[in-house]
Amino acid sequence: QVQLVESGGGLVQAGGSLRLSCAASGSIFSINAMGWYRQAPGKQRELVAAITSGGSTNYADSVKGRFTISRDNAKNTVYLQMNSLKPEDTAVYYCRERTEVGVGVKDYWGQGTQVTVSS
Repeated sequence: QVQLVESGGGLVQAGGSLRLSCAASGSIFSINAMGWYRQAPGKQRELVAAITSGGSTNYADSVKGRFTISRDNAKNTVYLQMNSLKPEDTAVYYCRERTEVGVGVKDYWGQGTQVTVSS
C-alpha cells in the first residue's frame, strides 16, 4: 500500500519561503517519478513541479526561478522549496507518486497541505 504524507505547509507573508516535504512508503520510491501539484479554491488541480527517477525536473512557468523540487531516495522523500512566495501561490499542495504498472501508470496522491500567502 503506497502512502504519501505531506508536511511543511502554513501561513507566510508574501516574499517569504516554505519547504514542503512528502514522505513515501510502500513503494520502490527511487524508481518512480514524483510531482507536486496544487489546487486553489474554484480552480483545477495543476502541476507545479515534477522530478524523474533520474533527477530531471520540470516546472510550471508560474513558479520557474522561485520553486525547486528535489528528492532524497535514501529518505524516500521529495521536497518543494518555495521562495519569493506570492498570494497567488495560495493553494492546497499535493504530492503525487507515479508508478509503472505493466504498460501503463498508476498515480498515488497524498492528503495535501495548505499553503497560504498573505499580501
